[in-house]
Amino acid sequence: MTHLPERLIDGYRAFMDGRYASERERYRTLAKDGQTPETMVIACCDSRAAPETIFDCGPGELFVVRNVANLVPPYEPDGKHHSTSAALEFAVQSLKVKHIVVLGHGRCGGIRAALDPTAAPLSPGDFIGKWMGLVAPAAETVVANTMMTTAERQTALERISIRYSIANLRSFPCVSILERKERLTLHGAWFDISSGELWTMDPATGDFERPEIV
Repeated sequence: MTHLPERLIDGYRAFMDGRYASERERYRTLAKDGQTPETMVIACCDSRAAPETIFDCGPGELFVVRNVANLVPPYEPDGKHHSTSAALEFAVQSLKVKHIVVLGHGRCGGIRAALDPTAAPLSPGDFIGKWMGLVAPAAETVVANTMMTTAERQTALERISIRYSIANLRSFPCVSILERKERLTLHGAWFDISSGELWTMDPATGDFERPEIV
């Protein structure tokens, strides 16, 4: 009898027989020397958009924080609990990552909730509603555009929220200072679950483009 779902136990067996067996020395080195990833990825909790899978990265290559709709809150040193801010602080100040990627994706449930002003809270705490309030002004503007279809509004806010999160990243002194010194680079990307396409954000214009993949 196990204390985990059988699917996870089966997956663990496959991991030990496959990936771990072939990368045993790498895991041992990481355990001994610690992690030194150069890239932090801020991604969504959505099970369909795992950064390590999308970028085909192995253990120790990415420092990943995931939350609903891949949002970065503004810098608020107010003594409250800030999970994403804590992970950001650790990545920048301790791990000294060189890149931060905000990775959004298509068909995001959090973004869909933000676009629906009639959506009822999932619980009395309404944690998702309060969290998505971070992009409420942008959501209201997008909803007001009657020339766009529902799908277009969804994609628009998914990408706007990435730009919003990058702007909030710059509100953290540790980020803005290192960016000005060219020791840290911020990136935006959007993944289409349906087609597998990856769109990257032009840092100068904010436009999203598909990189050429030979």
